[in-house]
Amino acid sequence: MTYVEAMEEIIKFLSKLPALMKKDQVERMVEMLIIAKAQERNILIVGAGRSGLVGRAFAMRLMHLGFKTYVLGDTIVPAIGRGDIVVAISGSGTTASVVLAAEAAKKVGAKVIAITSHPDSPLGKIADHIVLVPGRTKVAKEADYFTRQILGVHEPLTPLGTLFEVAALVFLDSVIVELMKRLEVTEEEMRARHANIE
Repeated sequence: MTYVEAMEEIIKFLSKLPALMKKDQVERMVEMLIIAKAQERNILIVGAGRSGLVGRAFAMRLMHLGFKTYVLGDTIVPAIGRGDIVVAISGSGTTASVVLAAEAAKKVGAKVIAITSHPDSPLGKIADHIVLVPGRTKVAKEADYFTRQILGVHEPLTPLGTLFEVAALVFLDSVIVELMKRLEVTEEEMRARHANIE
């Protein structure tokens, strides 16, 4: 069945993710976040569509860790300024709203961390730091199945940016675990910050 094949494809892709991530990129991101927390800086998460949903999940966990974190588009987002961090998530690195937000952040002196599959994209060129998260972000140009077979182009079963979005979610959740360890924050402390009116 196709859904089983798709699940297997996603799991296989994720099993390769740790080896594909660049440790120095991850280390620098973690350091930037820890410094921002120590200095009580704001962390603004930016993403559109499904990448935005991944960003919201990350923002929630950062809040549980005691970070001052916000999601672009919410009414409670404060002014962002020098020393603040903007985490911009876009597989393609070309999402207009994300690129514009990153540009605006740079103008006021905030640091931009780009989570993307394309470091040479407009977002990558703006960013102070890039974490490369692999994933298929667009549909191939050749739509005909038989032509793809002849050319050796094999499309993944998962549509559009699914692999990037799933990989970004897993990666960012793993960053939370790393931050928990380094900041010595327990699950009990995180639970105490969890919403009690839902």
